Amino acid sequence: MKLEIKQNVLLEHLNYVIRGISTKNLRPILNCIKFELTDEGLYLMSTDSEISIKTFIDKKDINKIDTTGEIVVSGRYIYEIIRKLPDETINLEEVIDSKLYITTNNSSFTLNCSNVNEFPDLELEFNQNPIILNQKLFKTIINQTSFATSTSETRPVLTGINFKIEGNTLECTATDSYRLAVKKITLESNAVENSNIIIPTKNLNELVKLMNEDEEELEMHIFANKVVFKFGQITMMTRLISGTYPDTSKLIPETYELTMKVKYDDLYSAIDRASLLTNESDKNTIKFETTNDTAIISSNIPEIGNVEEKITVEKDNDSEIKIAFNSKFMMDAVKSLESEEIELMFNGEIKPIILKNVESDDLIQLILPIRTY
Repeated sequence: MKLEIKQNVLLEHLNYVIRGISTKNLRPILNCIKFELTDEGLYLMSTDSEISIKTFIDKKDINKIDTTGEIVVSGRYIYEIIRKLPDETINLEEVIDSKLYITTNNSSFTLNCSNVNEFPDLELEFNQNPIILNQKLFKTIINQTSFATSTSETRPVLTGINFKIEGNTLECTATDSYRLAVKKITLESNAVENSNIIIPTKNLNELVKLMNEDEEELEMHIFANKVVFKFGQITMMTRLISGTYPDTSKLIPETYELTMKVKYDDLYSAIDRASLLTNESDKNTIKFETTNDTAIISSNIPEIGNVEEKITVEKDNDSEIKIAFNSKFMMDAVKSLESEEIELMFNGEIKPIILKNVESDDLIQLILPIRTY
């Protein structure tokens, strides 16, 4: 294998595949990146067996291809070397004794290569009828739900986002059993078959980092134990979490005792300031109490002090609410709504609080209250 390539071109693609490298070091080969040079261009591949990433550099973006071939080399070292080299042409050449020779005008490195045959199969297969979304929308879905997933491994199914596809509706649900985020979108065409899968949140967060902000298409190929995403020159596979996701549909009420509208900036800023006087040990508790068209948001740490914030609200009836909640959970939920005005819905002080955008029902956030009264 021998080629000449610009540093910035190679680094852009190494930035993608470095995310597929194992940090646990159980199998040294999983710390490696595979380079496969063909007459069409250069493929870069990495896997930690939970996720696999493959990216392609077209021959038109490569200065010169002398000889094709494939090598496997330590991912972290090749990445750091290319990252720190100046933005000029780099020569990569496989030399005898399984070594990779990396040279520029003023630098030269030699890296030992691993056995190509030991590199695992990436399992990047495709099916005939993928789900098609645009990248910007997919990023929005993940950003509006992922924060509500659990970080505790005691219930593995809650560490992922539930993707439920029925007909032309995609519903994404995330919960850690204290809060819930549900996002619904309408697909451009009906899915050939319904799906109900759980994708690990940490893998989805890695996927989102590979995407850009444009409207380009993303293909989602669903299989029994994995899902393969394809967009641009990148293909990524993630394993699924096995298990049954809890049915959360009954948690969202049909009717409410009290609904109020509040300005996004007012609510977020008031909670943000009130949260300064909360602590983790007390679940970051904030109290929320209404009197007519005013809501009082308050918190205190006995040994430090207390805070009280007032905001204007628009209620749909004369009833009042006195409730407490976790400030961090509420700020996460409010932030995800991206709306100038937010609707808060209550059914008493011990039932869940529902938040949504005033204009649409495509995103619903639910937070369990904290009993303090």
